[in-house]
Amino acid sequence: MTATVLSAAGPLRVGSTVASIPSPPFRDLALGPLSFRMYGLMIALGVIAAVWIARRRYSSYGGDPEDITTIALVAVPAGLVGARLYHVITDWPDLYSDGRWWPKAFMIWQGGLGIPGGVLLGAIAGVVACRVMGISWRIVGDAVAPAIPVAQAIGRLGNWFNQEVFGRPTDLPWGLRIDPQFRPRDYLTSPTFHPTFLYEGLWNLGLAGLIVWASGRLVLRRGRWLAVYVAGYGLGRLWVEALRSDHANTVLGLRVNIWTSLIALAGGLLWLFWRGSPVDREATERLRSGTTMAQIIDGDGVRAPLVVPPAAGPGSADGPGSADGPGSDDESDPSDGQDPSVDAVPSDDPAQPGGAAE
Repeated sequence: MTATVLSAAGPLRVGSTVASIPSPPFRDLALGPLSFRMYGLMIALGVIAAVWIARRRYSSYGGDPEDITTIALVAVPAGLVGARLYHVITDWPDLYSDGRWWPKAFMIWQGGLGIPGGVLLGAIAGVVACRVMGISWRIVGDAVAPAIPVAQAIGRLGNWFNQEVFGRPTDLPWGLRIDPQFRPRDYLTSPTFHPTFLYEGLWNLGLAGLIVWASGRLVLRRGRWLAVYVAGYGLGRLWVEALRSDHANTVLGLRVNIWTSLIALAGGLLWLFWRGSPVDREATERLRSGTTMAQIIDGDGVRAPLVVPPAAGPGSADGPGSADGPGSDDESDPSDGQDPSVDAVPSDDPAQPGGAAE
């Protein structure tokens, strides 16, 4: 089977030497009778990479990696729906002013996925899936914390193929060369622009690397690595969004995505420092002394039993309520649906798992 490039901006030219980043001369890839949009392929590759990272990280916590795959089957479709809804809602006045909103709402292959909406609805679906499966959503969240920004970084390459989501004009050597038909009306004579999608992608890769590196040295309370991702992504998106030159709807003079980024940054920081320092110092010392994260979590935090024998209940010297066990923190997991004061299910916010993902 031969692969064919379907050009959308002229034939592929090799050997061009310009002080700028060229845009791809094609948007579609044909494999025999099948044609694939590069935008969609980049999203698919990002999802595959994220699931692979999360499976390995969750396994290092003592969890079953198949749980991650099951959750992804629910969270990924929900995330795509949320991403499209966010785009439809925030760009409604411009994209659907001609009244043909119904067919356009489903044309995701033309671009138009809002990451904030995708993360939000995907997270909600993931939490629901965790509760149904009887596992800790906080631990799952920490497992996927570095995986999500990796998926976003790969998915952002789809904007490169679509020649979209770029910033203001620039003459820097890493400026992105945009074909005239894709340039904003105010900058038709400007050939190169800030590759803001690339800036965001590199920021996300750095954020993922930071989480992986730090979680091999620190133990945070459960769910706090996910909070680091939320705050870190909000901060990065904030400065990247300020470089964008494309038209966007505004609220009080600021782009909608800037407001969304501020909310993510504030919410992530509030979650991270809720009830004091996010660092579990005792568990961190155990990690640094060679104790694995699976041993620190002690199994019960990943998939808690429905009934705990009285001798192993909270307050027992060697049960889940002991100082070192999964019940050491004061934040219980609401996924069990029972009264946390009843000696039935161990608390869900003990020492936060870390561990490296490869």
